[in-house]
Amino acid sequence: MRLIFLGPPGAGKGTQAERIAQRYGIQQLSTGNMLRAAVAAKTPVGLAAKDIMARGDLVPDEVVVEIISQRIDEPDCANGFILDGFPRTVAQAEALEGLLEDKGMALDGVVELSVDDTILIERIEKRARETAGGPRADDNADALKTRLDVYHAQTAPLISFYRNKGQLRAVDGMADIDAVSEQIVAVLEKAEA
Repeated sequence: MRLIFLGPPGAGKGTQAERIAQRYGIQQLSTGNMLRAAVAAKTPVGLAAKDIMARGDLVPDEVVVEIISQRIDEPDCANGFILDGFPRTVAQAEALEGLLEDKGMALDGVVELSVDDTILIERIEKRARETAGGPRADDNADALKTRLDVYHAQTAPLISFYRNKGQLRAVDGMADIDAVSEQIVAVLEKAEA
């Protein structure tokens, strides 16, 4: 099973990806974690990414796609994976589609966690208050508003992109964590049937 999880920052993509990955015995792949791992392993593409990140620049799509390509070839991805944090733009989605085609693979689905921006801001403020050891640097309403603006401008167009391909499965991300997980399992099982 090969999936993408979409949704704005704070929607619970990471939490849900972890749960679904465990349930189906597939890997949760975070592009940030993959970049850091490639840098730590000193792979050629990791070294290229390290130099770019050291300058404070965004890692180009072709470097990220190459890191994903290498990662999904590893044996622990043989049963599938969930991409969390990629693609972020239609151009990245098209590059991913080409990469998967070249490998004789296809996506099994794209799960969108639909949430309300106002509720997201409340969630982030609550998480900031309740986080042991203090909140993350970006756990505040102003940072989230900026991240939401970027999401709506760059990533939200992926919803139409995948809907037009018949791959999008939307779930109510406003429900509690267990209910969201149940919805995701239900749409995945329906898609498989």
